[in-house]
Amino acid sequence: MRLTHAQEAMAAAIEDQWLAAAVQTGPAGRAQAEAGVRAAYRLAGLPEPERIYWLGSPRAGALAASLLRSPASAAVDVAGPAWVAEVHAELRRQGWAPGQSGGAAVRRQVRTEPWAAARKAALAALGADGWAQLSAAAGRRSWGLVMDLIAGRLRLRLGEDITADLGDAAPAVRMPVLDAIYGQHDGTWLATFEAADRLCPGAGLMTGLTGLADVARHSGWWWAFERVAVLTERPGLLERDNVGRLHRGEGAAMEFPDGYGLWAWRGMPIPPDLAAELPHLTLERIRSEENAEIRRVMLEHFGYERYLREAGARQLGTDETGTLWWLDLPGDEPLVMVEVVNSTPEPDGTSRVYWLRVPPGTRTAREGVAWTFGLTADEYHPLVQT
Repeated sequence: MRLTHAQEAMAAAIEDQWLAAAVQTGPAGRAQAEAGVRAAYRLAGLPEPERIYWLGSPRAGALAASLLRSPASAAVDVAGPAWVAEVHAELRRQGWAPGQSGGAAVRRQVRTEPWAAARKAALAALGADGWAQLSAAAGRRSWGLVMDLIAGRLRLRLGEDITADLGDAAPAVRMPVLDAIYGQHDGTWLATFEAADRLCPGAGLMTGLTGLADVARHSGWWWAFERVAVLTERPGLLERDNVGRLHRGEGAAMEFPDGYGLWAWRGMPIPPDLAAELPHLTLERIRSEENAEIRRVMLEHFGYERYLREAGARQLGTDETGTLWWLDLPGDEPLVMVEVVNSTPEPDGTSRVYWLRVPPGTRTAREGVAWTFGLTADEYHPLVQT
């Protein structure tokens, strides 16, 4: 099967809907999500869970999953960070007794096997080329924007934070992070199956996935066990930059209702104490930072132009493309930047100035600007500048 332009547009529109669900913030739709969980169990041929627990973040959910799995974990008790005691208390409020097991994990039956069956049916209906074309039309953007830039960063940071907080007990909680069902972030692949279902009416390609889809539309990450399920809230706040990376300079870029958050600057996770420092940076504080990656985050927030000016950068030369500046950074490569003026004036008649960081070996502004286009200075001959 070869998709038409109209069919590709339909697939892209479905992907847009799932993208919106993947980045949605605010309280979960608990009733709809719980109905979806029960449907997912039934579709997998399993008894519905006896109890569904709700936690405020994936971190809390991973700990709850550790405490509920079979055999029940005794490695993480209420001693240690306050959030651990809070998870114990929340589970008790919802009817759990310490040592009570939820049974073995059933993620394979609930998520992996239905996905594999739907994919097999879609390949049979569309053919390999049609499936590849549809996957690109309905999933390529969302995979990069959600799984790479949000879910993947969250998963990595969860592992690091759990290790830092729990020490020897950390492996018991890190394992459920890898075993999570991604809830709203599963829209990155559900979009393709929904589009395939529209293209192939009667094939029933979404039949086994309707429960998973309902959970994905209404909640965050979750865990499935024989007798219980653990669901978590969506973030209450999600801030990204213009290319979709987690980004915020005044606090957590992703924050959950129980207070757990991920601080990030242009997609790079940063310590919470650094986020608190960013609005109050000084030249001396930036110079004293030993971690080169963190120093670069500081420089971006402080502003390269301001830093170059206050630190006494040296002008290496000016030509028709701009001005080249050079500044030594202790413990890091020199800061070399080209100052360029936009050739197209703003509506108010002013011309915007841009700063381009270029390799330390750059010797002229023209060479630096050419490098940003993947060219040498001799190859750089723009016909029109905008």
